[in-house]
Amino acid sequence: MEKFRETLKVRKERAALVAATLKRTRGGDNLAELTALAESAGAVVVDRFQQKIAQIKPKTYIGKGKVEELAERLKRFNVDVVIFDNDLSPAQIRELEKALGAKVLDRSELILDIFATRARTRQARLQVELAQLEYTYPRLTRMWGHLDTVAGAGGGTTAGAVGAIGTRGPGEKQLEIDRRLVGKRLIELRRELAAIDRRRIREIEGREGMFKISLVGYTNAGKSTLMNALTDAGAVVEDRLFATLDTRTRKWMPQRGVEVLVSDTVGFVRDLPHQLVASFKATLEETVHADLLLHVVDVANPEALRQVEAVEGVLHEIGCADKPTVLVLNKVDDVRGLAALEMLRTMVPQAIALSARTGYGLDKLREAIVERFCGMDLRICVRVEQANGKVLSFLRAHGRIVDERYEGQAVVVDVRLGSNQLPELKRLRPDSMEIWSGHETAAGIGMRDE
Repeated sequence: MEKFRETLKVRKERAALVAATLKRTRGGDNLAELTALAESAGAVVVDRFQQKIAQIKPKTYIGKGKVEELAERLKRFNVDVVIFDNDLSPAQIRELEKALGAKVLDRSELILDIFATRARTRQARLQVELAQLEYTYPRLTRMWGHLDTVAGAGGGTTAGAVGAIGTRGPGEKQLEIDRRLVGKRLIELRRELAAIDRRRIREIEGREGMFKISLVGYTNAGKSTLMNALTDAGAVVEDRLFATLDTRTRKWMPQRGVEVLVSDTVGFVRDLPHQLVASFKATLEETVHADLLLHVVDVANPEALRQVEAVEGVLHEIGCADKPTVLVLNKVDDVRGLAALEMLRTMVPQAIALSARTGYGLDKLREAIVERFCGMDLRICVRVEQANGKVLSFLRAHGRIVDERYEGQAVVVDVRLGSNQLPELKRLRPDSMEIWSGHETAAGIGMRDE
């Protein structure tokens, strides 16, 4: 098994893709996504192999006959690596590599490899390394046969034992050394990331009082393009999977008096490895602490409905399943997405259809966000001293003034304000300020309901 992983190769590897699904499982085009993942990792896909199985074989996942058929195809197409769209056990990988004569990767290892190539910041690199080591640790095998033991033959300690003076002893297998080194590195990474997590969480909590929006969605759904369209963030936009690993947060004013924070987060994928969800916990904190989620869906993708389910699964895993969400149907300018678009519009009538690339539908999204930001429209009256510029400025910036009247040293303002903005107004409240419903009569002034 090890010889396939010890050879350093610069050329693009020729890959064969295998998707084995249980007969009772609702199917989809798993190989289409696996192809995109493999190409993102730098492989050239030369063969695809899909099979429905009644049950998972403990030894090789797929049946013996299919393994033999697959081995013949690998020779025919001169394949370097076989990539399974399944999570395989270490024993299954070992047996498959022995039978197929080629390197075997499973879905999780492929995704981890892509994340490793995309990581740019120190935090992202640490997160990916932690996820890779957590995946590798239970899969460690002896990689170096010549270092099987540190001591002499049989670990003997007699005078005739093989080994130089100072090296003889009971012996220690290289696998045990590897596990100890990996375990030590895991502790170091967790400690370093914990410090970064604490700083990130303090930073997020320091935004208390700001309305926070988090863009979530399947990888390559167009979140970064939408982020740029809304905020001019200058986020990197590429037509590839997992182009964005680091969270980017920007201020945005959808209308006068409404200021929010928008965060672009790492994209999700079906069967996202649990190691990645755990190691990217600090990055996903932006989503956990958000007041509103914009779930961006690529309606041009034929698997759009399955992608929605996958994203909802990850959101449930991180505790965000019940968070207020607006479904954003992106890429409506692509006619291939008409069927999925109509289906999702029927399922979620409040969904907003737009094209982040062309700008179509962005106005409707702005209106929806302003409505969520402001809440139910309230009409209130506020009496405050004329010298209190802070309160008057807030009312003029965030509300719609119906009437404004002076009474000696005070001002009575009849204003329409969002219910979500009322707590912020009350935080500015001095002892001399009074607030009451705009439908009532106060100080001899009749307030009309419009």
